[in-house]
Amino acid sequence: MALLMTDNEITLAIVQSLKEGRILEFQEVMDELQPYDMAQHYLRIPDKHRTKFLLYLTTEQLTELMDELDSEEQMEILQKLGVEKSKKVLDRMDNDDLASLLADIEPHRADELLANMNSDESTIVQNLMNYPPETAGRIMNPRYVWIPSHYTIREAIDKIKHFVHYAEFLNYLYVVDEDKRLEGVVSYKDLLLGELDEEIKNVMYSRVVKADVMTDQEEVANLISRYDFVSLPIVEDDNRLVGVVTVDDVIDVVMQEANEDIEKLSASGKSIDFKTKPIVAAYRRLPWLVLLLFIGLLSGGIISRFEATLETVVALTFFMPMIAGMTGNTGTQSLAVVVRGLVSQKPNFRQSIKLIVRELWVGIIIGIICAVLITGIAYFWQGSLVLGFVVGSSLLLTLIIGTMAGTIIPLILFKLNIDPAVASGPLITTINDILSLLIYFGIATVFITQLM
Repeated sequence: MALLMTDNEITLAIVQSLKEGRILEFQEVMDELQPYDMAQHYLRIPDKHRTKFLLYLTTEQLTELMDELDSEEQMEILQKLGVEKSKKVLDRMDNDDLASLLADIEPHRADELLANMNSDESTIVQNLMNYPPETAGRIMNPRYVWIPSHYTIREAIDKIKHFVHYAEFLNYLYVVDEDKRLEGVVSYKDLLLGELDEEIKNVMYSRVVKADVMTDQEEVANLISRYDFVSLPIVEDDNRLVGVVTVDDVIDVVMQEANEDIEKLSASGKSIDFKTKPIVAAYRRLPWLVLLLFIGLLSGGIISRFEATLETVVALTFFMPMIAGMTGNTGTQSLAVVVRGLVSQKPNFRQSIKLIVRELWVGIIIGIICAVLITGIAYFWQGSLVLGFVVGSSLLLTLIIGTMAGTIIPLILFKLNIDPAVASGPLITTINDILSLLIYFGIATVFITQLM
């Protein structure tokens, strides 16, 4: 039924079934919705109907709904469900997702929720929370299917059938010894193509790509992307298998890292979304902007220092915004290219030099083309070939410098183990403004007699 209806019609049908207490009709709609769509309709209905919406859902549906919401919305649901139903949902949630939720709320509230859970599940979640944030240990799922190497393919398949509802993904079987140390991995394809009496040790891959529990989550994401894996085994120092990171976790990591870089590139520092209050958003943006404000005052000092040059050739003022703006734009472009590249690879010295040389040529090519265009415009507009040369040569030099600044600064920060995204767009732009004005007025001063 829901497949033939528009989103608005589905929302209206949900509200109507809730008003009239028609649980079967409500469930018919829910059965045809994906978890994401279910969450969107939950958020769209009026607040007064949300409690009944939750009560009409099964525990499995509630768990799926929780997975699609942010921590604030998840906590709102848990409060509406009450202790007993909340306990069932928390016990069914993926341990890594629950650890992430509890890490975002007040400690006393997290302790209350953990105390109400099944003791085994609570212990697993607390163990995950002991790992530092943004590490493989924090985002891994401790539920995985393992087998000993002496198993036959037939025995492995039987175990898969028994634990089909236990593991999040059943694409690989991990082979361990009696101490849970990782020995190898076998894929479903290998099981399907192998003989039923064949031992696992004869078909498994012993060179396993894995990550340590303390590996940064971004590096884990890079490994899964590099090898096109669905999941990656996570081990402790003694090579003991303790969990897996799955591709859905990696997507969350990529989104999180991208958002963090965007925040740093925009100099906002912390997360700001559609729900952030004005006073909070302003508070998070102000520190960088105040700093850049004082740095920007240097630009005013440079202009006042060349006041005599400006008074002599007023036409120079026409091109000041263009020179400063173009320099900042090229620097920000290069910064974005470098930061994006550093997400997927860690360049060595030779690769860094190669990147710098490439960006230098990019700056030269862009600079020459833009310089020729602005020289012609300045000449035909102001009737002065010397002015055209001053503006054109200034733009050529500043575009090259702007491109180099946007490339070299993040690379230096990266080598110093500082997140290169802190070389934010506004910072690069402000630095380039200062340099561009120095070059522009410096060249103009040299040619002041020809400009008069």
